[in-house]
Amino acid sequence: MRLFWRVFWLNALVGAVATVLLMVGPWTVSAPIRLIEAVVLLAGLAAMLAVNAALLRWGLAPLDRLTRLMTTVDLLRPGQRLPVTGTGEVAALIDTFNQMLGRLEAERGASSARALSAQEEERRRIARELHDEIGQSLTAVLLELKRLTDRAPEPLREDLRYAQETTRHSLDEVRRIARRLRPDVLEDLGLVSALAALAGQFTAHTALRVHRDLRPGLPPLTPDTELVLYRIAQEALTNAARHSGATAVELSLAPADGGVLLRVDDNGEGTGDVPEGAGIRGMRERALLVGGELTIGARPQGGTRVSLYVPTGPTGEERP
Repeated sequence: MRLFWRVFWLNALVGAVATVLLMVGPWTVSAPIRLIEAVVLLAGLAAMLAVNAALLRWGLAPLDRLTRLMTTVDLLRPGQRLPVTGTGEVAALIDTFNQMLGRLEAERGASSARALSAQEEERRRIARELHDEIGQSLTAVLLELKRLTDRAPEPLREDLRYAQETTRHSLDEVRRIARRLRPDVLEDLGLVSALAALAGQFTAHTALRVHRDLRPGLPPLTPDTELVLYRIAQEALTNAARHSGATAVELSLAPADGGVLLRVDDNGEGTGDVPEGAGIRGMRERALLVGGELTIGARPQGGTRVSLYVPTGPTGEERP
């Protein structure tokens, strides 16, 4: 039944019931109308309007549910669907909306995969240029400074040594940035070693004390899954160091229920009602690429907990 006819017949039903009641009831209207008769007519009109409103609310309830879902749907939390109820135009509208959500989620996933792939390629290019160009230039400057220091008179040696230390520190910083942009240890030694090195870097260069609990016996993981786990751990540690006010973080990775569970717990101020920024939304996009489930919330002991569960198949391929 079309929506127009649904509303029409609901109103017709209310009018028909009111007409039958007037026909069989003992009510009459005088001319001029008396006060009691006016009160009865107004009460009947109010009752008719109330019944009509209740019937229309029942008939249009699927549209209300659809409207609420449309205002809250988030493509980074896939799987939100509305049960197809009712018939005619309403059911067709709900089914069409559900199909549209499916298409949008698929298109968002494909576009996110392309964007993140391009981002990783750009990171590798920048890391390579930092290492090959700037790193080699700073190394040459450092060697030249050493040669000059050995030949310079004593009054100038202290200044040259200071320049050497500054250049050496800059070279170390360039190498550290290059490693963050392109985690070679992930490709060479695997995920566990890469996470251990990441924890060591944050402990050495920030105020965080990163405790790690990296369990052995992980199921086989694809390179894309390992990269997603590494990047989300990196982003979670960065957020803890910059925004949470935490002093200690626990980084854990363990097999769990046919997959792997990554967890980053800090003792900071917690998430509160702060809206999600670009960093967290980027984490959600990465998690969706490998079929993972990312949750961010408060810890029972205080602070913030970031958890990522990634299911894996028997051969290490992500399950559909």
